[in-house]
Amino acid sequence: MSFDTLGLSAELLRAVADQGYTQPTPVQSQAIPVILAGRDILAGAQTGTGKTAGFTLPLLHRLQTNSPRNNGQSTGRGPRPIRALVLTPTRELAAQVAESVSCYGKYLPLTSAVVFGGVKINPQIQRLRQGVDILVATPGRLLDHVSQGTVDLSQLEILVLDEADRMLDMGFIRDIRKILALLPASGKGGRQNLLFSATFSNEIKKLSDGLLDAPALIEVARRNTAAEAVTQQVYLVDNRRKRELLSHMVGDQNWQQVLVFTRTKHCANRLVEQLVQDGISAVAIHGNKSQGARTRALADFKLGKVRLLVATDIAARGLDIDQLPHVINFELPNVAEDYVHRIGRTGRAGNEGEAISLVCIDEHKLLRDIEVLLKCEIPRQVMPGYEVDPTIKAVPIQNGRNGGGQQRGRNSGGGQRTGAGRSRPSSGNSSGARANQSAGRRPSSRSRSAA
Repeated sequence: MSFDTLGLSAELLRAVADQGYTQPTPVQSQAIPVILAGRDILAGAQTGTGKTAGFTLPLLHRLQTNSPRNNGQSTGRGPRPIRALVLTPTRELAAQVAESVSCYGKYLPLTSAVVFGGVKINPQIQRLRQGVDILVATPGRLLDHVSQGTVDLSQLEILVLDEADRMLDMGFIRDIRKILALLPASGKGGRQNLLFSATFSNEIKKLSDGLLDAPALIEVARRNTAAEAVTQQVYLVDNRRKRELLSHMVGDQNWQQVLVFTRTKHCANRLVEQLVQDGISAVAIHGNKSQGARTRALADFKLGKVRLLVATDIAARGLDIDQLPHVINFELPNVAEDYVHRIGRTGRAGNEGEAISLVCIDEHKLLRDIEVLLKCEIPRQVMPGYEVDPTIKAVPIQNGRNGGGQQRGRNSGGGQRTGAGRSRPSSGNSSGARANQSAGRRPSSRSRSAA
């Protein structure tokens, strides 16, 4: 199957061809025709399989071919009504979805904008006043604009919830409900609703029951599975020697681009300092960094100016780095599902990747939880010279101190209000709030399938 057979307009096919893509991924080939037909969908696929293009392309086509309900005019003294809204949980994902909209829509007479927290709101207001057809937003910042009267959602034609399960995990359900109350009716002849996510949870299906109208269910892979192109490996090591082993592996193998995950912002900062002392260029990205610092860090990593990008789970969703060869879990995540999204940063769009986890005795239960989720055992080994000290006893991992359980603030990433988070059980602990998490996506230039 080729993109030519999906029913997309000539302008969109030209934009797809400009990216070098010829064949759609499974989620794209299934989702695009259904969306073009005007149906609601609940769609999921492994991370890196092209979910963003799966909704962006048909969304652009429908806006191109359907006349605006209000002829694109302002309803009064306020802004011109938004025709399509894409909600994402985090700044990084919002920025990269907006980039995809711009990339694929470059030959269309449609305008788009992105709004998220952590940056000044006035430039966003000015952009919205110029008129926008497609708005990509985080929930908190969108509600800021609603309160200031700078957006009009009364004529919305298409709503997309991207990474919907992550929005629930991060406590955005209240904001989502407030936003839904501002929208026109859905159903036959009304608003079209699209829910995309890397994983399906029971909570997501409950949300879909109240939001979607007779949706098409698209699930191209078993729930919560790691990408087959990723080779997984566990190295057992004492906690105090993890940094030493990491430096050894990077230097010995001459790795030039490695994404490293930690549970907490403090650990990320400390690890970067230690790696730099070891002579390895590294930079951290997490919720305490300003948006400008996060953008620069990611750009430097993509350009090869730094070898290691050390991140909290803020980067686990949607972060797209062309042909990223290595992901290392310096610390395992408290929530097993986050492991899938971490290692999904490599092995994307048909490329091979390697995911290595450095596991100390404190994390054995976290590792078991991950293996239960994946329904397989991850191969274990010990690096010669880094044998485990059998006299060390396991210490329970406290979610708040070691697990990154701080509540998110309104400006920390996606715009969540403090205290709105939904508690989830964590391994080794009875409860805990989710840590700062984020993501983004952009088409890969190497793959022949749109990402």
